[in-house]
Amino acid sequence: MAKFELVFKESVSKDLKDVPKQDVQRILERIHLLRNDPYPAGSVKLSGKNYYRIRQGNYRILYEVKDRQLVLLVVKVGHRREVYR
Repeated sequence: MAKFELVFKESVSKDLKDVPKQDVQRILERIHLLRNDPYPAGSVKLSGKNYYRIRQGNYRILYEVKDRQLVLLVVKVGHRREVYR
């Protein structure tokens, strides 16, 4: 399987500013694993949007997969109680 190109929305860097550094490291590692497998075990398609989510501790990573272009767009990263707002 081909590797997907990672693309981050500009707002993702803003989202990560409020996250503790050790958690940011784990989140980024988890995002880079998505390059090889954009639909890992535990990923869930969100209803109403074309987004998927994966969990990393108390944080959620929302992303969109564009299969034809082999692009994975990271839309939002945040704490589980705030990310869906």
